Amino acid sequence: MTKQSLAMAVSLALATLMGGCGGDDDATAPPAAAPTASTQLGVVEGSLSASGTMKQFLGIPYAAPPVGAFRWKAPQPPAAWTGTRAAKSFGPHCPQRDTSPMSAYGAAGGQEDCLYLNVFTPTSPGPHPVLVWIHGGAFQYGQGNGYLPARLAAQGVTVVTVNYRLGALGFLSHPALADEAGRAGNYGVMDQTQALRWVKANIAAFGGDPDQVTIAGQSAGAASVLTQLNTSHAAGLFHKAILQSGPVTDQPTGAAAQAGGAALAETAFACPNDANAAACLRALPLASIIDKQSAATFSATNAPNVDGEYLVRGNQAAVAEGRIAQVPVLIGNTTDEYTSLLAGEETAMNNVGVAPGSPASALRLPGSAGYINLLATDADLAARFTATFGAAGASVAALYPAAAYGGQRPLALSAAVTDSLFACGTRKAARQIAATGVPTYVYEFNDPDAPMALQAPVSFPFRSYHAAEIQYLFDLPSTARLNDAQKALAEDMVGYWSRFVKSRVGDPNAAGSSNWPRYDVTTEPVLQLRPAGSTVVNDFKAAHKCAVWTPGV
Repeated sequence: MTKQSLAMAVSLALATLMGGCGGDDDATAPPAAAPTASTQLGVVEGSLSASGTMKQFLGIPYAAPPVGAFRWKAPQPPAAWTGTRAAKSFGPHCPQRDTSPMSAYGAAGGQEDCLYLNVFTPTSPGPHPVLVWIHGGAFQYGQGNGYLPARLAAQGVTVVTVNYRLGALGFLSHPALADEAGRAGNYGVMDQTQALRWVKANIAAFGGDPDQVTIAGQSAGAASVLTQLNTSHAAGLFHKAILQSGPVTDQPTGAAAQAGGAALAETAFACPNDANAAACLRALPLASIIDKQSAATFSATNAPNVDGEYLVRGNQAAVAEGRIAQVPVLIGNTTDEYTSLLAGEETAMNNVGVAPGSPASALRLPGSAGYINLLATDADLAARFTATFGAAGASVAALYPAAAYGGQRPLALSAAVTDSLFACGTRKAARQIAATGVPTYVYEFNDPDAPMALQAPVSFPFRSYHAAEIQYLFDLPSTARLNDAQKALAEDMVGYWSRFVKSRVGDPNAAGSSNWPRYDVTTEPVLQLRPAGSTVVNDFKAAHKCAVWTPGV
């Protein structure tokens, strides 16, 4: 899942500064010069943030436009330019479907020429440690634009946000698109690796330290971070990793991905798997690809695949075997990951026929006439447990009775899926990573009143939903809605994250902060991040019933 497309305007000029020499000699000082940086491909001119405390360089190309013959190929180096290139506005985001009015996670439209990144850096001299942020969105939605990191930059961190190819354009694996060795797909994660190469080669020009880079992401962004940990192509390009709410799963084999891609191409795009398939696919209008790559038809091919070269094993297997990059890791999840997905279902039930892009006033809201609650009866809940967990559905339902969740049936189901898909998988991965001797820090974000600005209200609370923590780290419109206790939590989180990034050994602690112990497999300390005061808990396994979901671990 991903965050909303943010409409935060970036001020491109400083306010006039008034200087006083006394009497009638007062005069207006000239505006500060726009910041510039010399990359290996040319000079870019950025701007200062509205507060004047952060330099920002927006819409910098890190790869050639993946269009025409470059559609469904590994990213190519970008072309150099002469003169000074303006870097004062975001580049186009990658093409995707519009998810509104159901949510604001997607950003409608986009262009294939979308491989741009943004650099936000302190105004103070560097070198500053670097955080590269990879957005989430199920590999189908999202953009690097809008994650404004003013508070992270204020802590002395240079932040880079990245666009990468999404959906079929980023991950379609098809025999006709295969290279000489028969490999296809993985274009979106190859883009991420290419962006890391750009950072390695150019970030010093912006005041960043190329020898102190942390990669971070949420949801599909966290899965992407794990993929970068897993591929040898990213070796040496980063030094620490942050994974927020990313399921630790294996990827399909290259053969399975290509079979799924061939089926999709024929059924959705009308391109049979024959000698003309590649030409047919590359001739498809962009709008046709985006319109027809629904989640249902694209589910078999919307993720990286084990192609034997970019990825030689799945992410889960790589973690279990200790074959990921041996760098410090900060990893965690939210307490109620799955509520937002169930809320999306309820909203869809109540807004059949509401066209994408319709105003919020067109939505049917809880309490209005005819509103339908998701899982309205005990029978509905029992059937859903069976549909989700198969033969184990009844026994799982017994472990998560609705009565334990205030009678809110969606919260009972959400707890079961959160534990099985997120919490216990995160715990298992943390144990496996820590067992190799890698410094590992584990958190759980638990604010049941986190502001929700991405989806319409439903009949049950979102609580600590998937993506809730991002507004505490980045400056989003909803960040302004945090109350005083939540602002204090946000300040703590920015401190922990920035100290992890700045420490060469990946230690998020500092004098005066609540101690966050390094994870070990005996005591299993997890820092629970809460507005009432963050505390270390040691009962994560029991609280999330991990003996059921990851037996023997």
